[in-house]
Amino acid sequence: MPKLIFFDIDGTLWDEHMEIPESTRVAIEKLKENGHKTFLCSGRARGNIQDERLLALGFDGIVAACGNHVEMEGKVLFSNLISPERVREIVEVLDACHMPVVLEGPKKHWISKHGFEEDPFVAYLFEEMQERAVPLDGYTEDIEINKFSADVLPTTDYDTIKREISKDFDILEHTENVVEFVPKGSSKATGIQWVCDYLQVPLEDTYAIGDSINDLDMLQYVGHGIAMGNATKPAMDAAEYVTADIHEDGLYLAMEHYGLI
Repeated sequence: MPKLIFFDIDGTLWDEHMEIPESTRVAIEKLKENGHKTFLCSGRARGNIQDERLLALGFDGIVAACGNHVEMEGKVLFSNLISPERVREIVEVLDACHMPVVLEGPKKHWISKHGFEEDPFVAYLFEEMQERAVPLDGYTEDIEINKFSADVLPTTDYDTIKREISKDFDILEHTENVVEFVPKGSSKATGIQWVCDYLQVPLEDTYAIGDSINDLDMLQYVGHGIAMGNATKPAMDAAEYVTADIHEDGLYLAMEHYGLI
C-alpha cells in the first residue's frame, strides 16, 4: 500500500543556503517511482513556498502555514484564514508593543517597515518574494493571512503581547528573539490528519521528517517520526528515529532505513 511521507523544508530538504543535497533529489524520485505520495509540510505559509528548486521535486501536495493550508496537485483543499477583525487587532497590538511582524498569507506576506533592520531572514523574504512581500505600515483590508511571526526587540512589551494574543494563538519561541504565532488547534499534525482523512490512509502508513520546534507535533503524530541529524534536541526526542545530518545524506538514509526506497 502506498505510504504518505511529509517533509519539512528548512534544515530537512535544504540547508541554510537553500541547497538541496543530490541524495535528497534521488530519494524523492525513488519514492515516487515506488508509488508513495510525498508532501511538503512546512511552517512557511504558501505565499513563501514558491522556489522552483523545491517545487520541481514533484511533490503530490503541500501542507503549509503549520497545517492551516492544504493543497494537492495545485488545488487548494483547505485554508484557515484569520478573520479581518482579528488581524486588525493583532496589527494594532504589535505596533503598540513595538514588535515587528511578518503577516504570512497564502499569496502574500506583509512585513513591518521598521524593526527588522538586523534580521537577515526578512531581507531574504523581500529578495525572494519580490512583489509578494508588501511593506506593512498599519492595517489594510487586503491583508489575508494564516499565521504570523515576529521579532522580540529590547523595546518590545512581550508580556502584553502574550497576554493579548495567547488566548487564541500558540506562541512558538524559536530563539530568544524569534517567535511564531499559530492559531490554536492547528499544527503540522492537524494538516497531516486532514490529508490522511481526505485520502483515507491509516496513520501507520505515514512518515514525517523534520528538525525544529514546529515539527514536534507532526513527529509525534505520524506513524513514524524522523528527526534529521542536525535537528534540535526536542525534535530528536520526539522522533522514533534519528537519521544523519542533512549534509551526510540524512534524508536518503532515513527513507532507506524504513524500506521506502
